[in-house]
Amino acid sequence: MSDAPSFQVLGVRVHAIQIDETIGRMKQWIAERERAHYITVTGMHGVTESLDDPKLREIHNQADLVVPDGKSLVWVGRLHGHDLKRRVYGPELMETFCARTGGEYRHFFYGGAAGVAAQLASEEHRRHGIQVAGVYSPPFRPLSEEEEEELKDLIERTKPDILWVGLGTPKQERWMHQHRLTLEVPVMAGVGAAFDLNTGRLAQAPRWMRDGGLEWLFRLLAEPRRLWKRYLVQGPRFVWNVLLELTGGKA
Repeated sequence: MSDAPSFQVLGVRVHAIQIDETIGRMKQWIAERERAHYITVTGMHGVTESLDDPKLREIHNQADLVVPDGKSLVWVGRLHGHDLKRRVYGPELMETFCARTGGEYRHFFYGGAAGVAAQLASEEHRRHGIQVAGVYSPPFRPLSEEEEEELKDLIERTKPDILWVGLGTPKQERWMHQHRLTLEVPVMAGVGAAFDLNTGRLAQAPRWMRDGGLEWLFRLLAEPRRLWKRYLVQGPRFVWNVLLELTGGKA
């Protein structure tokens, strides 16, 4: 686990860290190559899911870094006295890491719908000259034991420095935790929608909406059938429970 300063949100430890510091940790872990480290990039959705799922909460709390992807977590962090300027937005973390390190490291992209991982790898190579170690887009079902072994063998053969995981919350967090002791990859980062956003398959909210905490509204209007429950049910529940926690009530 990281020694970065942190704060608690509904039982989940969130690190008070920014993109520059996160990238610094990632580069340090790659240089050391001691073991697999995993980063959960989480916001309101991941924390609220953890309210009902103690195992998921444990997975977050065992992560080497839990970075505040959601603007709501930045606001809570500030209330706890941390000087958080911006959130650690998953797509921006990936893009910034690739831009700053270029061809220095080997990247593996795991996740997305059929063909998306390959498209993302191609785009990042075109934009930043990264080394692509491998790609794998899983089917929309649990992998069989044989498929799990094939994936593990592929990752071992290609020897990536960083494994970008885009399975969505909470699937990607469970996958990284499950494989943290068996994969020889210095860094795994669960970046969810970054696979679709950084390939242009999904439109990004304007910068002013992202920085102002209104990305949820943009995404809800873009995908109302898929996201209505997350933002119209889980969102108010998150706010209520955080208010209870901050005022000494019980979440």
